[in-house]
Formats: sequence, C-alpha cells, structure tokens
Amino acid sequence: MDLRKIEKFIDRQKVCFLCSIDNENYPSVRAMLKPRKRLNLKEFYFSTNTSSAKVQQYLANPCASVYFYHKGLIKYVGVMLKGTVEVLTDQETKDMVWQTGDKIFYKKGVTDPDYCVLKFTAMSGKYYCDLRTESFEI
Repeated sequence: MDLRKIEKFIDRQKVCFLCSIDNENYPSVRAMLKPRKRLNLKEFYFSTNTSSAKVQQYLANPCASVYFYHKGLIKYVGVMLKGTVEVLTDQETKDMVWQTGDKIFYKKGVTDPDYCVLKFTAMSGKYYCDLRTESFEI
C-alpha cells in the first residue's frame, strides 16, 4: 500500500465526511470542508464551531472516522480513516489553522470563543479502488 498515494488523493478532495457517536450511541455523520492542516496520514485539523453538537459528542466520546471520496465517470475511490478526535481551544492551535475568510463565520475573529479546532488522530484506514479494499495501519 502506497501511503503517499493516499495522502495525495486526500489533498485533492474539497470535502470529507466526519463521523462522531451521538448521545444514543449512534453514528452521526456530517460533511466538512477539507482539513486545514494534515501531518502525514496521522493528524488532521478541522475548524468548527465550539457550540456545534459534534463538539459535545467528541468531548463525551472521542471515537471518530473520516471518509474522503471521489466519484469519477467509471471509477470510485474512497479512503476511510479510523481514530479519535480532540477538541482544541488553545490560541496557538486556533492561530495555526485560521484563515482570513473565517471572519465570516467567527465575528470576533481568531479569538472568538465559538471557534475551535478538531484534531483527528488516525490509527488505521481502508482504501477502496477498482472493486478492492485494502486495510492499512498508521
């Protein structure tokens, strides 16, 4: 398994799906903009609202998965990563992923208390392409 190939694939995607576990122990999936920062296939950083339901879900249960995909005319490629999410509110991390356009969502800017970062740490994954699935460890 060429993990660099998977990294390049992930970098080309504009959205992904992030899954948490709700308070009734059911999966809760939402579309997210691509990660703001990525370190290999191990760490992914997303920005979100502190007040969102998913933040409360991750504080109660950090288990998570993230799914990236591309559907072409005849080829479908998907990558699922399994791991945990930490909710980060420290200013250094918020500064690291802040983008100028974020002011639209966070009126008080990078110090807005409703702005936080989700750090997804992957443990393993599955790569799907050409009707085959390959599992891999990270």
